[in-house]
Amino acid sequence: MNTQTDQPWVAQDAVVMKSHPAEPKSQSYPSQLPAWVPDLSIVIPAMNEEESLGTLHERLLDVCKRAKQRVEIIFIDDGSTDSTWLRMQSLAAQHAGTKAIRLRRNFGKAAALSAGFSIARGNVVVTMDADLQDDPEEIPRFLQSLDENSLDVVSGWKRVRHDPWHKVFPSRVFNAMVSGLTGVRLHDHNCGFKAYRHDVLGEVDLYGERHRFIPVLAAARGWRVGEIEVLHHPRVHGQSKYGLSRLGKGFLDLMSIYLLTGYARRPLHLIGSAGLLCFAAGSIGMIYLSIMWVLTRLGDGEALHLHATAVFYYCILAVLLGAQCVLAGLIAELIVSVSAARDRSLQSMQGGRLPAGVDTPTASFSRPSVLYSVSELAGFDAADGPSGDDHATAGTR
Repeated sequence: MNTQTDQPWVAQDAVVMKSHPAEPKSQSYPSQLPAWVPDLSIVIPAMNEEESLGTLHERLLDVCKRAKQRVEIIFIDDGSTDSTWLRMQSLAAQHAGTKAIRLRRNFGKAAALSAGFSIARGNVVVTMDADLQDDPEEIPRFLQSLDENSLDVVSGWKRVRHDPWHKVFPSRVFNAMVSGLTGVRLHDHNCGFKAYRHDVLGEVDLYGERHRFIPVLAAARGWRVGEIEVLHHPRVHGQSKYGLSRLGKGFLDLMSIYLLTGYARRPLHLIGSAGLLCFAAGSIGMIYLSIMWVLTRLGDGEALHLHATAVFYYCILAVLLGAQCVLAGLIAELIVSVSAARDRSLQSMQGGRLPAGVDTPTASFSRPSVLYSVSELAGFDAADGPSGDDHATAGTR
């Protein structure tokens, strides 16, 4: 077979290719390293705790290193008036994986925790106070309880408290009320030492004083909740930031939590039931007074004058109040129905749920998106964490 005769295009292509510039060689670019993802995020709100931050940070790093946990520590300065923020900045600059957020003023513990949760990336998130009363040595026990008991939330129980009686006694009364009313049986709802799986925090909305009710809110969404006993140390530095004023706020928050967890999707059952009781009591009273008005006029005794009877006005008030409660329940049901329809519409417009395989807790980011009240950040860089296989953020930057 004559190649030149049968395949003339081979020689032509060779001539053409000589006139083309040489094809550049493929360059091998180094693959981008995956973002450093912690196993554990520790969120610590603080207000005027400059003296305890260094010791707490050092102990946390030591505990997590021994437990072989990749950890990020997130400090939140909730409107401190001392050098707390400067101390946080120093720790964030010296230690990789340590971050700090400064709020413009004191917004409360719930807002501070919410700011920390918004940037926490660990599979497990631990919250604790900055006053050294919570023992970092308890963190491995929290992790163990989450895994061994298949729990989603583990709350600390300070069985032995080193606080004055005027804080301990109201706290125990409050804990009993919360457990009895919500059905989430915990000995210490007020304890700030807790551990959560990251997915739980995506379904909890924090504001007001609702931080102490996170286990209740999580249980209402179907997450499994448990508790462990933890050590509680006397306060060494500073002073307590809570007083008797939080009792009233806590009771009001308890009422709202009871409504949200039990009747968020059926408000008419609560408001309407109270309205029906008032309406029924007022109606029975009105019927009774009407019968007595007739009977007293058929006999020889003194006639009953409704306008001179105080019960008559109470009955009218009960009927009106009952009718208003039923109407308010119907309006609440309408609002819930419209809100649910709107959520379904938004979900369908956005394509529904996230596709399988998307791991939101470990997603990388360059700059956190936190609350509007944040004024300064520290410890956030491009790498956003240490490189390599270090188990704890014990190294310096």
